[in-house]
Amino acid sequence: MPYRAPIEDYRFLFEHVIGLQELAATDRFAEATPDMTTAILTEAGRMCEEVLAPLQRAGDLHPARLENGVVRTSPGFDDGYRAIATGGWIAISADPAHGGMGLPMMLTTAVNEMMAAACLSLQLAPLMTQGQIEALEHHASDELKALYLPKLVSGEWSGTMNLTESQAGSDVGALRTRAEPNDDGTYAITGQKIYISWGDNDFTENVCHLVLARLPDGVPGTKGISLFLVPRFIPDEGGAPGTQNSLSVVSLEHKMGLHGSPTCVMQYDGATGWLVGEPHNGMRAMFTMMNNARLGVGGQGVGAAEGAFQHALAYAQERRQGRTPVGDGSGTIIEHANVRRMLAQMRAETFAARAIALACAKATDMETATGADHWRARAALLTPIAKVFGTETGISVANTGVQLHGGMGYIEETGAAQYLRDVRVTAIYEGTNGIQAMDLVGRKLADGGEAAFALIDEIEAQAEAARAALPDLAGPVWQATESLREATDWMLAQSDMTERFAGAMPYLRGFARVLGGHYHLAAAQAEGGDGARTRLARFYITRLLPEHAGHFAHATAGAGDLYALTPSDFAA
Repeated sequence: MPYRAPIEDYRFLFEHVIGLQELAATDRFAEATPDMTTAILTEAGRMCEEVLAPLQRAGDLHPARLENGVVRTSPGFDDGYRAIATGGWIAISADPAHGGMGLPMMLTTAVNEMMAAACLSLQLAPLMTQGQIEALEHHASDELKALYLPKLVSGEWSGTMNLTESQAGSDVGALRTRAEPNDDGTYAITGQKIYISWGDNDFTENVCHLVLARLPDGVPGTKGISLFLVPRFIPDEGGAPGTQNSLSVVSLEHKMGLHGSPTCVMQYDGATGWLVGEPHNGMRAMFTMMNNARLGVGGQGVGAAEGAFQHALAYAQERRQGRTPVGDGSGTIIEHANVRRMLAQMRAETFAARAIALACAKATDMETATGADHWRARAALLTPIAKVFGTETGISVANTGVQLHGGMGYIEETGAAQYLRDVRVTAIYEGTNGIQAMDLVGRKLADGGEAAFALIDEIEAQAEAARAALPDLAGPVWQATESLREATDWMLAQSDMTERFAGAMPYLRGFARVLGGHYHLAAAQAEGGDGARTRLARFYITRLLPEHAGHFAHATAGAGDLYALTPSDFAA
C-alpha cells in the first residue's frame, strides 16, 4: 500500500496552528527549531514510506504465530523494527541521560502517527516501549533505571504493560495476580494476564513486562495494587539477558485485525519481579504509562485515518464509473459530488484529530518545560479527547474508505478493509472510549471546570479576532463554543455522577467538534483566508461543526429516560 508521509501538514500545524515556537522559546526544548523538526519529520517519513508501509499487508496476510512457546513475527517485521530502533524513533522524547533525544512529545506524536499510518501492527511495539520508558523514568529506582532504560531506549529490549485479567476487564481493581516478597528484595509474581500487546517477539533480546499485582498486605481494589518489572530473561551481573524467567506465552488472541501484532495471554508462575514505585501505589505509576499510551492510541487512530484516506483518494482518482458532472463527463469518481463529500469529510476530520493530538502533546511538553499547573491541567483535559476523537476518527474514516471503494472495499485484496479491521480496537484498549468520556466529565471537571473554561475562553478569543477577516467561519465557531460553555455548566451542576455519565460520550464528541472548528479556523487565518486549508475549514465549519448542537442536546438530557427503560423493554 503506497503511503506518503504528510510532512507539510505537520509543519503547518507546528508553525501556524499549535505553536511549536512557544516550545522552542523554553530552555528545555530550545533545540526544537523549524529546521530541526523538519529534518526529523522528513527522515522519519522516509523510513515510514520505504520500510514500514510495504509491511502493512504482510502483517495482515501472514500473522504472528506461537511456536513452541516462542512468538514468530510476520515477514519483514524484524527489519522494520530494526529500522525504527536504529533510527532512534523509539526514544525521541526519552531522557538524554539514558540515550534518548530529549525532544518534544509533539515530535514523538507526529512520528508515531506516521508509523501507525504505514503499519499499525508493527507500530504498537515501539509505542508500548515508549510508555514503559516514561513510567520507569518517573517511578523506578536508580538501579532499575540504569539497567533497563538504556536497553529500552536503544530498542535492544522492548516493553509491555500487563493490566487486564479475564475476570476483571476494565475493573483493574478486581485483579488476582499475586506478588510474594522474596528474601533478596525481589518478588515472586503469579497470575495470568490477557490482551498483552507484543507480549513476545523474535527480534529483541529481552521483553520487559510491567505487571500489576497485589502484595499480601494489599487492600482490595485499586488502592492495594503494586507495579512490578518482570523481564522475560533475568539480567545477569553484567546486565545481559540471563536465565529464562518463570513466565510464558500461553496463547495468541485470534483478532479481527492487527494480525501482525501478537496479542498474548501471559502466565506468571512465581516469576521474579522488581517493585516499581512505592508499594500499593502501582496505579499511579501505571497511569504514567497509560496516559502516554492514550495519547499514542489517539495518534494511531489519526494514522489509520491518514492511511485510509490516501488509499481511498488514490482509488477515487483512478476509478471510472458513471457520467461525471465535470468536463465531458468521462472523469473518475472523484468528480461525483457524494464521493467528493466523503473525501472532504475524511480529510477534514483527520486534520482536526491530528491538531487535537498535537495540542495535547504540546501541553504535555509545556508542563515538562515550565512545570506550570495550567499546562498540566490542559494536558489532562485534552488526553481523553485526543484518545476518543482520534480513534473514532480512525474508525469513521476507515469505514468511509471502504464505502468509497464500493463493492471493491469489501474485497480484502484491495486493502481498504484492513484499515477498518486494524483500527477498530483502538476505541477499546487503553481505557475504552466510554471510560475516557466519563473521566472527562468526572475527574477532568473536578477543578470546577477551570481547565475547560480556560480553553473555552481561548477559543472564543481566537474566534473574535478572526471575525473581521473571516466572519462566515468565526461566527459559527464562537457560537458553538458558547454551546460548549453551557453544556459544561450543566455538567458541573449535576451532583449525581450518573446524570453526567449518561451524556459523557456526546459531551466529549461535542467538545471535539468545537476544538476541530477552532483549529480549522486557525488554519484558515494562517493561510490568509484563501487557499486549500481555508476551503477545507469552510467545509468543516459549515457541514460538520453544526453537529455540536445534537451532541450537547444529548449530553444534557440526563439519565432519567435511560433508567426508565426496563430490561424487558430492551427485549420487546
